[in-house]
Amino acid sequence: MPRFSVVPREPRFFDLFERSVANVVAAARELHAFLNDYTNVPQKVARITELEHQGDYITHQIIEQLHRSFLTPLDREDITALTGRLDDVMDFIEDAANAMLLYKIEQPTKRAREQAAILVAIAEELAKAVPLLRNRSHMEQILQYCVEINRLENEADSIMRFALAELFDGTPPYDVIKWREIYQHLENAADRGEDVANVLEAVVLKNA
Repeated sequence: MPRFSVVPREPRFFDLFERSVANVVAAARELHAFLNDYTNVPQKVARITELEHQGDYITHQIIEQLHRSFLTPLDREDITALTGRLDDVMDFIEDAANAMLLYKIEQPTKRAREQAAILVAIAEELAKAVPLLRNRSHMEQILQYCVEINRLENEADSIMRFALAELFDGTPPYDVIKWREIYQHLENAADRGEDVANVLEAVVLKNA
């Protein structure tokens, strides 16, 4: 006798998750490009802010869909956590870009560019993992991407330590304050990317 699941597939949830992570990838790439071609700063920051607003809209759609759905393809707390952590990544990317503009940073540091490159790598790994949620038979493949994201976040931690050590080695006090905040925003974005991976790993283990 064929087996049937009482849990609906709800493709709209998966569509929205994929839109959200694609938006994170776009923002991370924009930030990386911005730091490597530091021109037209207000316009480039405005573009990142626009992407953050798009992310907020997608987040609102997911939460609205969650309230409308009696049955969901994943546990409600996992949907909420996944949505929130992706939104957090977007927020910290925007915070970093806005701080560059607000503090009138003349040129980004090598460490900031390295942090941005790590963010792109984390976002791209997430973009490979999230679509695998659609099919439970493919979910275990998500774990390999989670391992790589964990490695990348550890690399981001190392960059942060080097950045702070260099910052406190003769940098003028006002610049220390500015760059410490910017570095922290970039580090927070990487941390939240790992948080997304942790949510995905939990989903896989629940559905194993």
